[in-house]
Amino acid sequence: MVKILSATDMSHDSSSSSFRPPGPREVIVEEHSDSEDSSPPSSSSDEDDRRELPRADIPPEYWHIQKLVKYMKTGNQTATVVALCCLKDHDLTTETNQLAIQDIGGLEVLINLLETKDLKCKLGSLSVLSELSQNAEVRRCIADLGGIELLVSNLSDPARDLQILVAETIYNVAQIRKARKHVRKSEGIPKLVDLLDVSEHCLNTAWDELGVDDREFVNIAKAAARALWSVSQSLKNVHVMMKSGAVPLLARLLRSIHIDVVIPTVGTISRCASDPNYQLAIETEGMIKDIVKHLSATDPRLRCYCAETIFKCAENANTRDQVREAGGLDPLVLMAKDPKTREDKPLLAAVTGAIWKTAISKENVERFDQLKTVQTLVSLLENVEESEQVLSNVVGGLSECLKFEHNRETLRRAGGIPYLVNLLNYTYPPLLENVPKVLKECAKEEDSMRIIEELDGVRLIWSLLKNDSPKVQANAAWSLVPCVKNALDSGEMVRCFVGGLELIVTLLKSSDNQVLSSVCAAISEVAQDRENLGIITDHGVVPMLVNLVNTEDEVLREHLASAIAYCCGWGSNCKMFGRLGAITPLVSYMASSNANVHRTTALALFHLSKNPFNCITMHESGVVPFLLKTVASTDEALQEASAGCLGNIRRLALEAETYHLITRGEKKDDEDEK
Repeated sequence: MVKILSATDMSHDSSSSSFRPPGPREVIVEEHSDSEDSSPPSSSSDEDDRRELPRADIPPEYWHIQKLVKYMKTGNQTATVVALCCLKDHDLTTETNQLAIQDIGGLEVLINLLETKDLKCKLGSLSVLSELSQNAEVRRCIADLGGIELLVSNLSDPARDLQILVAETIYNVAQIRKARKHVRKSEGIPKLVDLLDVSEHCLNTAWDELGVDDREFVNIAKAAARALWSVSQSLKNVHVMMKSGAVPLLARLLRSIHIDVVIPTVGTISRCASDPNYQLAIETEGMIKDIVKHLSATDPRLRCYCAETIFKCAENANTRDQVREAGGLDPLVLMAKDPKTREDKPLLAAVTGAIWKTAISKENVERFDQLKTVQTLVSLLENVEESEQVLSNVVGGLSECLKFEHNRETLRRAGGIPYLVNLLNYTYPPLLENVPKVLKECAKEEDSMRIIEELDGVRLIWSLLKNDSPKVQANAAWSLVPCVKNALDSGEMVRCFVGGLELIVTLLKSSDNQVLSSVCAAISEVAQDRENLGIITDHGVVPMLVNLVNTEDEVLREHLASAIAYCCGWGSNCKMFGRLGAITPLVSYMASSNANVHRTTALALFHLSKNPFNCITMHESGVVPFLLKTVASTDEALQEASAGCLGNIRRLALEAETYHLITRGEKKDDEDEK
């Protein structure tokens, strides 16, 4: 443990002749924005803009602190140490006392003392800096004065109490972006990682049973983990930590019985888990089991970081399985039901996020069904003042659970649809990405679709097509597919949306393949109403669809072919597709290995083959061998479309042959007559 000695303890120090206070350091002028780092910049104001105290309001303590700083500047070694000890007697977290130190140049002196070779001076300086650096403005000043490099250099000092104070100070200072960059540039991350290497005996033995030395090792690991926790806000720092071997050391700390070591460890892991490489490392090191164990801890911060880590890592199927096998689904749902958790918004956001991502696996949804998770999530939607992040995660969880038909009825019976439709009026992009996904599943059930229609939900979904986010646009368009398909009078409903059909055709100009795929799927449904087909034809849907036919995206190919098929039913559209060059690229789709692409492409070719000119183009493009294969498919829709297309091509060929025979016969008769 760090011990700050009193003035009397230090009165027998070496003589003043061997000590000269270092001169003031040059202020490093550097831009505060660090484009390399992933976290937002510090919101603290510039040093020149800090508030100055009116002279009449200055307390005596202000002048006393400034006098101590003067002793530190001009006194000998003993005077400096005594001044530091006296400085520690003041509350250095108050603004007045911090201003007293800054106004007289005390920060420069404290940082300069880190360059001395005297351990007691360093300890005294760091004990003051560790408190001062809790202030955002002081952190900026320390970084500007080159303090980070000196802090990092002192990590190599063998004195354990010094290492602890340095790491704690780095934890505070690295809250700002510039400081995190300097820690990396000065090779501080590998040194901090080395401090995590503590024996399992220290980590797994009760505090009361540890000796003094072992307790210091535990405190060093705790301080280093806290420092890395701050530093890991930068994605580049995360990569350096991984290269420095932090993963197995963090995994060892995670199994410690000392909660004050585990909390910063899980906090660090949670931040690192944003990186895909770290997610894989967390899985391979077997950390998920220990993280799940800590979900039942009493400390809400620890539970929050554990749930957040699961939230970030559960995109991986193996991780989702590990969470279930370790029994992690039950505590997540229990926390979501707990009224205390609902008051802690960061914890609730992490828990609902973890439920959302783990629900991607079918096996996990089966367990969630047993725990009545859908009802629990719906109850969270009832709170209109709930944070948007929580609502987004709740809706994301519902979208995964409702992929199973029985949960659609469960949601409807729980009264969740009106809440979901109301969420369409929000503006939070992640929320608007998830709500259409849930309503898409709801719209597949007839009774739920009637409720969505009564609440004017389809119009609200359609309005999301105007959103600036491509993800929102894509999910809204996907949601419209079952809504249009299962509406009582979809044709009339769609025409009631002023400018709606023009809007959906305009989205075919998007550069995002997901948007294009979903819009083509929606157009396939809209075009099945003849009057709507006429309207979108007037808006130029045919040339816009043709512009997309050279795509390599399999999903887009599937739905584009379907859209072309249903758009052939109006006027000269079928002929227009052929003249604009859509036939040959469509024939090439038949070489795909995707059965869904085969099905919709064969349907499109069948409709296009009703035009004789298109049949000739298809035959010349080599479509017949493909159709001969697919006509034997076990997929009835594919088989029927392929046979229909072959039939049209064959019929045209027979007509042409008959025409030629008749023509030859007439010529022969003419010759005989002559």
